[in-house]
Parts: sequence; C-alpha cells; structure tokens
Amino acid sequence: MPAQPQQLVLHVVPFSHPCLAVSAALDRIGREYETVELVTGKHGEEVEGIYGEGRRTVPGLLVDEEPVHGTAAIFARLAELHPEAGLYPEAHAEAIREAEAGISQDLQMSARVLVFGALYFRPESMATFAGAGQLDPPGVDFAIKSMRATWRYLEISAVRVHATLQELPAQLDAVEALIEAGAAGGEQPTALDFQLGSSLRLLAEIGDVRPLIDASPAAAIAAAWFDRGKGDVPAGAFPPGWVPAASS
Repeated sequence: MPAQPQQLVLHVVPFSHPCLAVSAALDRIGREYETVELVTGKHGEEVEGIYGEGRRTVPGLLVDEEPVHGTAAIFARLAELHPEAGLYPEAHAEAIREAEAGISQDLQMSARVLVFGALYFRPESMATFAGAGQLDPPGVDFAIKSMRATWRYLEISAVRVHATLQELPAQLDAVEALIEAGAAGGEQPTALDFQLGSSLRLLAEIGDVRPLIDASPAAAIAAAWFDRGKGDVPAGAFPPGWVPAASS
C-alpha cells in the first residue's frame, strides 16, 4: 500500500510576500495544503507557540507534526519532499543557497520597507492591497495610525526609506546576475524564482518603484510565476529626488 503524503499546514499573515513565495511553490508542485491565516500584529505569540521560542514570524509550515520555520528552511524541506520539483538544481544549488542568505533576504526587506514607506506618505492607498479602492477620510485616519505603528515596529525611518531606495538598483543588478548564471529565470522555477519573484511583485505595486522593476530583467521572474498584485500606490509618494534612476 503506497505511503500517504504528509499533511501540510501553512501559517501565514495576509499580504505577506514570503508567505506568497511558499504558497506559489506549493501550488506549482501540486501539493494539497491547509492555509491558516493569522491576525497581523497579533501572530507572534501564536507562531512562537507552534514553532518554538524566539520564532515569531511567518511563514511557518507543519509537515505532519514537524515544525519548519522560515522561508529558506521551508524551501529546503520542500526540496527533500519533492526532489523532482528542481528547486535546487545541482548545477546551481550552491549559488541559490548563497542568494537565499543574501540578495533574497535583502530584497525581501526592501519590499517591506518601501511598501510601508510609500503607504506612510500615501495612506489612502492602503486598502488597494486588499483589492479595494482608495480610502475615505475616516479610513485614512485609521491607515495613518496603522502606518505609524508599523514604522515603529519595523524600525522604519525616512532615512532608512531613502537608503533602501538607493540600494534597489544594485539589488536588481544582483538578481539579473543570478538570471544570467542560470540560478533563476529559467523555464523550470528554482527556489529563487519564488523567493525573489514574490518580493519583486510587491515592489511593483509602488508606482515610484515600478519603472525600476519593469526596466530590469528581474521583472520577468515576477511575471512568470505571480499574478500582478492588487496594490496601487500612485507615483509621487516619495519626495522628489528620492527614487534613483535604473542602472545602465
């Protein structure tokens, strides 16, 4: 009698791009899984109770009763369960793992800082990430309070937003180098396609940043494996001169 597949339970919070990376990979592999959506801002204790002390972020994946926490760890476990998926092809496995600890995490944080940075200046756009329209005045009041709390929690400042914008062209160049090396951007998606693509998809929802993404070969990764995001922060959110030109 064939062995039953493992039961997979994915813990997420809404609109999380690392969670989107994992769910997209699971869908591509064709695995059935249960998604448990936690409440943003209140999920830390629940995650810690499931995945262990000090682990308060998502995504988290239960493989039967085995807790697997964090994006890279989950992809490594998926590769063990489904070697046929080609998440870490032998010729590029080392480069992929190095990128997971480097540019993938850097780009993931850049997307987080820049989205919340843009929404701080354009709070009326917050609901677009849920597929709704621009907020009315009471909604804007709520969004302003939310963005202030988020900036404190994530230690975002105007200086950090500006610095992150200046770093973005070099990060896109690093993604382009991975594509040219064959570690991402091929017909068969690797772990990097999902991890980088989810961050690029989120970045493209910022009007000020979208031209940088669209001008880069990195844009093809997001387009290949992800639908265009619903969020829309119109261009002009960041002060004049903050957004750098694309690398030549």
